[in-house]
Amino acid sequence: MRNPNFTGVVSRPRRALSIAAVAGVAGLGLAQAAVAGPDSADAAVTTANADDRSVSSVTIDAKRVADPSSSKFTAPLVDTPKSVTVIPAKIIEQTAATSLADILRTSPGITFGAGEGGQPLADRPFIRGQASANNVFVDGVRDSGGQVREIFNLEQVEVVKGPDSAYGGRGSGGGSINLSSKSPKADSFARGSVGVGTDAYVRATADLNHALNESVAVRLNLLATQGDTPGRKSVSFDRWGVAPSLAIGLDGDTQLTASYYHLEGDQTPDYGVPLLTKTTQPRTASGILDVDRRSFYGVASRDYQKTKSDIATFAIDHRIDETLNLRQVVRYSKSLNDYIVTNPGDGGAAQFVQGQWWMKRGTKTRWNPTETVAAVTDLHGKKTFLGLEHSFDVGLELSREENLNATYSTFTTSGAACPTGFTIAATTLASLGAGDCTLVYKPNDKDAWTGVINRAPAARNVAKTTALYGFDTVKFGEKVLLNLGLRHDRYESKGVDVATTQANGVFTSVTYTPRSGSWAFTNYQVGLVYKPTPGSSLYVSYSTASTPPGISAGDQNSNTATGTGNLATVQLEPEDSESFEAGAKANVFHDTLALSAALFQTSRKNAQIQIDATTYAQVGEVEVKGFEFGVSGNITPKWQVFGGYTYMDSELVRGAYTSVNQGDPLANTPKHSISSFTTYKVTRKIALGGGAYHVSKSFGGNQGGAGGGASRIYAPAYWRYDAFASWAVSTGVDLQLNIQNLTDERYIARTNGVHHADPAPGRQAILTINVKY
Repeated sequence: MRNPNFTGVVSRPRRALSIAAVAGVAGLGLAQAAVAGPDSADAAVTTANADDRSVSSVTIDAKRVADPSSSKFTAPLVDTPKSVTVIPAKIIEQTAATSLADILRTSPGITFGAGEGGQPLADRPFIRGQASANNVFVDGVRDSGGQVREIFNLEQVEVVKGPDSAYGGRGSGGGSINLSSKSPKADSFARGSVGVGTDAYVRATADLNHALNESVAVRLNLLATQGDTPGRKSVSFDRWGVAPSLAIGLDGDTQLTASYYHLEGDQTPDYGVPLLTKTTQPRTASGILDVDRRSFYGVASRDYQKTKSDIATFAIDHRIDETLNLRQVVRYSKSLNDYIVTNPGDGGAAQFVQGQWWMKRGTKTRWNPTETVAAVTDLHGKKTFLGLEHSFDVGLELSREENLNATYSTFTTSGAACPTGFTIAATTLASLGAGDCTLVYKPNDKDAWTGVINRAPAARNVAKTTALYGFDTVKFGEKVLLNLGLRHDRYESKGVDVATTQANGVFTSVTYTPRSGSWAFTNYQVGLVYKPTPGSSLYVSYSTASTPPGISAGDQNSNTATGTGNLATVQLEPEDSESFEAGAKANVFHDTLALSAALFQTSRKNAQIQIDATTYAQVGEVEVKGFEFGVSGNITPKWQVFGGYTYMDSELVRGAYTSVNQGDPLANTPKHSISSFTTYKVTRKIALGGGAYHVSKSFGGNQGGAGGGASRIYAPAYWRYDAFASWAVSTGVDLQLNIQNLTDERYIARTNGVHHADPAPGRQAILTINVKY
């Protein structure tokens, strides 16, 4: 970890990865597979059917479509009256996904927000127009803290769309994401992969499962990867991870599972390119400065981002009888997001000096460790009561989250000289120092930098949750189901805010302001399902969500318990979200292809806004309405499809009394989004396919409110295409080729609408050898 009192030149050495070790494990699996022959057992693929069912070493399950892993879903996905997308392992592998953003690209209606405005440089998904970074779960337990997540230990990803506080408690109202981890299995197998690609890409993974006997199994997943970001100058990453797990009682009524997950990342933080608001150049349509999309404005010797995540989980699952199970999960987790990043629009407006545009670099910084302890007790099963069949789940959840948040001073004592005639404001000199300028149209990341870096005292927040919940699917004959969910939360937040002043990079005074608040809220969902056939359903549903103050932006655990102005001494109430949804689902082709369609309308109310020159009130409101279609599975044993289409009509219904932006669409909420990925087995050994993704223009912003601001900055619409091919070299070995962003589309992935826009990665080719035994 960086010394918070370090003074001088900051370097960012590239950490040597243990790729060779992981590649060695994968190579061992390759050697084993090579000598095993066609009669070898394979836990991943049944060799007798491998030619018909496998694509790129991943089994196409011909028995049924995927279902969510949580017992809170008391009915199969086809009978769940809510939009839920399950992204299975085969899609994760075939798309060569390595991050949460890569995975969620396959699910339309989800975008990502830019880090800025108090929001961390981390995963910031938006679901149906609402920031949902605080709504990420791992195996059903909330995964707090600003993180950049990996996928090497994931079995599948489950996305619930629409308000779902009945499932997970406090939330933004857009939905939630559950990451389902790999766990020990009763059969022994080994899998490995080594991938190499353009832009210095290297990635090695290993997945080893060994059944010690019929009752006990261990599993180990390993990762090492590094590379550069395609289409971006000087932006690189390296990560490594390990995830061991142990299961006891696989063949009995009581199963104990212990698992540990560790991930470390070291990467170049990237705030993209500036906006036209920082120059007087003629405006482009989008408001994004017309510079080379490879332009990088950071300082290689200063900027860095280090992330770390540790998750330890212990679970006991006891089968009381054939229809009743009791489960207890206890988890301890800790994460760290630590960075200094150059913000190309934060050092003041660019200036035209000596015939060229110059800008002074600004920085955004964060030191943000988060520690969580959680326990969930869960009773689920099926019983008949008053002649009706009930599939139910009831539980108790307890959690404590501690979040620290501090900034760094980045005072320049010597840097790239600003040209004669460049004016620096006194306030900028006091906080950032002199020098450290760069050309707007030709930035130099190799500029030398010397300065003072100190870490300020950290703000602290401790959040405690106590919750009771219950779900029930009541069966009225063979045609009608009633789905019910209820959850009551008591949420407490207590902490200290910190305000600092500094001179020459040294913090000269610190002011501590204590704050606290507690809220009790109840959320529910109700859905009515009619089943025309056993494999289809029609439904209507209503659901709610509550967002306590301080996380309405969806990204922070710290809470502002009181409001502004006349509400400064009043504890704010949670924002309320509600959603009406009507839809249809069907499993066809012998339950191998899932189809879904839904109409929805979501409203979020109670946001604090200014209603006149001196008065604030909680009467702000936003609305998103639209429809979506989804498809997942196999049209034929050889043809696989996954994706969908989402239309969203969003609006700031009521904002500030000045009516600025009232009626505008929400930030990060495109009207149209299309995701599709398909593969086809051309011959017994060769499969071809690819993906097509479209997002219409999306206004910039961060807070889940109106997008674009007064400047109407937006990310233009784009189409992106990916290509896929695989060749089954032998029973246990295949080669997979992915070409991401096939046409090298230079599109903007996101913009905060104030300072910067983030270009998406350019074209990249990746060749992977997959082995299994």
